[in-house]
Amino acid sequence: MGKYDHLSRNELQRLLEARDRRDATRFGLVWEASEIERDRALNSDFVALDLDPELSVSGEPWNNLIIEGDNFDALRHLRMTYAGQVKCIYIDPPYNTGNRDFVYNDRFVDANDAWRHSTWVEFMWQRLTLAKDLLRQDGVIFVSIDDNEVASLRLLMNRVFGENNFVASCIWQKRYASSNDHKTIAPMHEYVLVYQMSDLWRRNLLPRTADKDDMYRFNDEKGIFRCSDYTCPKSAEERPNLYYPIIQPKTGKRIWPKKTRVWAYSEEEHFRNADNGLIYWGKDGNGKTPSFKRYKHMLRNADGVVPTTWWTFDDVGHNDTAKKEILTILAEDARSFSTPKPVALIERILRIATVSGDLVLDFFAGSGTTAHAVLKLNAENQGQRRFILVSNTESTVSEPDKNLCRDVCARRVRRVIEGYGDTPGLGGNFAYLRCRRIKSGRLVNIEHAQVWHSLQFMHHNQLSPYAADGGLAWAQIGGVALVYVPRFTTRILPALRKVLKNCDSALIYSWQTALLCCHIRTRKAAHEPIPESLARKFGLTGTVDLPRKKTQT
Repeated sequence: MGKYDHLSRNELQRLLEARDRRDATRFGLVWEASEIERDRALNSDFVALDLDPELSVSGEPWNNLIIEGDNFDALRHLRMTYAGQVKCIYIDPPYNTGNRDFVYNDRFVDANDAWRHSTWVEFMWQRLTLAKDLLRQDGVIFVSIDDNEVASLRLLMNRVFGENNFVASCIWQKRYASSNDHKTIAPMHEYVLVYQMSDLWRRNLLPRTADKDDMYRFNDEKGIFRCSDYTCPKSAEERPNLYYPIIQPKTGKRIWPKKTRVWAYSEEEHFRNADNGLIYWGKDGNGKTPSFKRYKHMLRNADGVVPTTWWTFDDVGHNDTAKKEILTILAEDARSFSTPKPVALIERILRIATVSGDLVLDFFAGSGTTAHAVLKLNAENQGQRRFILVSNTESTVSEPDKNLCRDVCARRVRRVIEGYGDTPGLGGNFAYLRCRRIKSGRLVNIEHAQVWHSLQFMHHNQLSPYAADGGLAWAQIGGVALVYVPRFTTRILPALRKVLKNCDSALIYSWQTALLCCHIRTRKAAHEPIPESLARKFGLTGTVDLPRKKTQT
């Protein structure tokens, strides 16, 4: 039986008319979400994180994370624990070139896939909508892309973040030389699309480069200055009020501009410039044409320069720069990741968008360049930026043992932290975690360590391994204690009362909340039930088994 066989002629007519009305007024991106194979990550499972101490770097507590797993799973967990806390997201998603660069449901989407573009858009839509929930109201997202999907991505991000939150489409000059054997027009650039979460976002200035400071090579009693043209590209016919003679103060001669290029200032403005000592007639004052003095200390942005949308390889590196960087750090594994970005490119993004203490997220982490850039900026100015990276294994049926996250991303970041070859380490740390799905109806089977990881992220934004000291796990920042009671017995009460005695307030999570409340009756303590509180934060309210089925010890 066909999809519409049960409808009458009049009902079909109404459906068609309604569709035509929608199509006539719709503007934006449309994709065949119902026609493509469903993304296997789209399910109602709870997502927990397992810590791997052996792959983690430096001592606890860790404040940086590398998460192995499908980024849709990881983003759902992060939405529960880090919602509204991320200042800057940078992602370098698959470009959907059709050349085996896009893994979907453990297989590559190639050029022969009839729904290749719709599959990519749906894949990105699901992840961008989650990512939006992680951004602060003054946050921003940067997305690298090329010509294959830039048009689709722009419309997609308009839908997710709002057209009014578009900031810029930056052009990155990714090559320093063109391909002489290219059959049409050789591509030399990629894009970085920038969207703010709201108009609360404020960009930073970029550092002034030496070549810009070198322009200020003159000085007088007022300070250092550079000279700029006193004329403008207008004719005397276009701007008759700007065509007039200027008196050379030393020689007394009348100086006229060219009729094809008149003065940049009206006669009244010129007299003000002269009174304020802003006209330069050469070192000895005998110059034949005036220049305008631009003092460095009078710059509107004396501490930096306004970012532009044109990013040259001289400023931020190119493809070969990125490949040499990863080859230097991971000589034995560099070829397993062929599309890295140069560290300087991500550095520019972080300089524009972040300050010390901000949280940076990259959920298409690839070779770990974003963490490298964060650590480099922190080392440069003793900053405290934090990072969360998410990378999949990219294993497929043909390569079941491939693990990009462990063998490339985490290994690179480890070497950047600890040092490699003759390059000293930048310092820092990260915890290595793996996503694990738990059926929503079986959340009572969540492990105590997984609960403790989630609670720490939700309240402390750092991680220590699970250890039930005296029958409970706890951590304290300032006067606030976070406590997890895996199993209530009266034997834990002395340890719990000691924690409460030494804090101003405590948040206690437990599997037997009602029973614990009977023994802990202090206004200092607030009680939350497990697993219901996690399910509620995750968005699974009403689908969780009762905790009486919990059998863990």
